[in-house]
Amino acid sequence: MATNLTVNIWELADRLSDNWLIGCDRREFARIVDRLFQQFTQNPAQKTHPKICLAEPEPVQFLASFIAARAAECPIFLCNPNWVKQEWQQVFDLVQPDLILGQCPLPTTPHIPVGEGGLRLYSREFHSPTKNGFDTIMIPTGGSSGKIRFAIHTWETLTASVQGFQQYFQVEKINSFCVLPLYHVSGLMQFMRSFTSGGKLATQPFKKLENGKICDIEPEDFFISLVPTQLQRLLQNPDTANWLGRFSAVLLGGAPAWPELLETARNYQIKLAPSYGMTETASQIATLKPQDFLAGNNSSGKILPHAKITIRSANGDILCDNQIGNIAVNAKSLALGYYPEKFGDRQYFQLDDLGFFDKNNYLNIVGRSSDKIITGGENVFPAEVEAVVRSTNLVADVAVTGLPDKDWGQVVTAIYVPANSEVTVKNLQAAIEDKLSKFKRPKYWVIVEQLPRNSQGKVNRELLQKIALEYQFI
Repeated sequence: MATNLTVNIWELADRLSDNWLIGCDRREFARIVDRLFQQFTQNPAQKTHPKICLAEPEPVQFLASFIAARAAECPIFLCNPNWVKQEWQQVFDLVQPDLILGQCPLPTTPHIPVGEGGLRLYSREFHSPTKNGFDTIMIPTGGSSGKIRFAIHTWETLTASVQGFQQYFQVEKINSFCVLPLYHVSGLMQFMRSFTSGGKLATQPFKKLENGKICDIEPEDFFISLVPTQLQRLLQNPDTANWLGRFSAVLLGGAPAWPELLETARNYQIKLAPSYGMTETASQIATLKPQDFLAGNNSSGKILPHAKITIRSANGDILCDNQIGNIAVNAKSLALGYYPEKFGDRQYFQLDDLGFFDKNNYLNIVGRSSDKIITGGENVFPAEVEAVVRSTNLVADVAVTGLPDKDWGQVVTAIYVPANSEVTVKNLQAAIEDKLSKFKRPKYWVIVEQLPRNSQGKVNRELLQKIALEYQFI
């Protein structure tokens, strides 16, 4: 007998238009979903459902696998197909999956059988991921540490995020143009918005878009999501920049954007919507509306209807306007915990991010408490220093960290990619001299070919620290 979840999935699929997944035949897609659904439910006597790791790089196959697995009520662990063997070993040890869809390096355990057709069977006995059922969707998050963990979501938490989006932007059907990885929350939620609202979805590798191969859609009817480094690359080409300007909104998140990037987007009249959110909140919980952005506002906007944000002191007290503190979240879209543990009862989810509300109730992000550098008793936030260094146009990329120092406690250190071979440390020091207080200026400058960033543009802080420490002891 079909459960409510199964019925809901098929009902949603039936409501979709013939071209909901642009570039893919609807009937062929339905056949793939049905074939996978039959594989997942081939043993009706089985009392538990297989834990599935979904590491499918091809978008159509990914989406078909995801829908089939949800219809079959299988717990899903979204996985990055580009993880290396060491990262996959973390996943095997933590998850102990029953099935893997897609490609991944084999684990070190020698007795695990491998199936055909990309479907890998990892055990004959399936295991329940939680004590409270199987409606779970685990989304990977490594934060800035690089250690893989999974935020536990449900269909309800993900759809709560969609509903908040619909209310905030006052749209019923959401059309999405996705160039972000579907295994990441920012890519998955673009699918969820289109699928559950009856909208359309177009997917395209970012590299193709960057090279000028523009998908045949009407941008005026679509939302697109980008991370700052992607926006920067697209703005370097006037054709793609002007094309971006036609979108209903360009959602920007994943990492802090620097003022010069925002100003360039504003010059092209791009309807940018800088957003604040994370894997744990099923994407955005605060967004700046395009009309506010074009009017000169550089904040992260106002809070979406499904969420509540407060700014709190170290003691947990709620702070007033313009007072910087830790961001605390309560949202219908909030994850249940990190697999396999749940958060338990709590009034709010305390974040490491620092921010404040201005007098007009716009959220402003300052940085991360854990990234804060304390040098000679003064607090320095890397985001501020990075923005000033970027504004010189002498670097292609930059990240700032603190190194231990016996006299100052920590010293500010900039790891950067020079804009060209003629850039020198003296050039950089002179360019920021009148823009930063002396204690905020980097003492060390470390040249690298590229920074350790993930596909969403976030810097791996552990690797960054390692690079800086190696430089210090040369």
